[in-house]
Amino acid sequence: MSEPVTSEPAVRPNLLKSYALVIVQFGALIALALTGPIVARHPLLLAMEIAALALAAWALLTVRIHNVNVTPDVRQGSQLVREGPFRWIRHPMYASILLGALAVVLNEAMPLRWLIYALLVVNLLVKLTYEERLLVAAFPLYADYQKTSKRLLPFIY
Repeated sequence: MSEPVTSEPAVRPNLLKSYALVIVQFGALIALALTGPIVARHPLLLAMEIAALALAAWALLTVRIHNVNVTPDVRQGSQLVREGPFRWIRHPMYASILLGALAVVLNEAMPLRWLIYALLVVNLLVKLTYEERLLVAAFPLYADYQKTSKRLLPFIY
């Protein structure tokens, strides 16, 4: 089910772009944390936060924590993972971030928080598009994997 990287990735990552995307991502998450509570009071929103944490934990356990990379760059010796949540969605960590952040915003919705969330969504979509371009170049079977899985929402997108 996993395919090791054979050598150098065919597309060299743009480190400035990679780090800029990570900085915007973490900046948006910090901004959400600074603009209101981060633990939801409503049971449904709390369930969304717990689901987001569970999805993140499942993804981390599937890829093993030492293989996690916060930048979208493909590390030398990486393996293509298609087990666990990766069977249905290619970016479960991004999905968990978006789900948890949405719960935080809905918990105390205000225009500034919606703006920050919109920035986070756009940033993660740009980041995963860039990451997928690098993955297609690094893994010959990634294009086939894209046909059998969705980006963020199982069976939808």
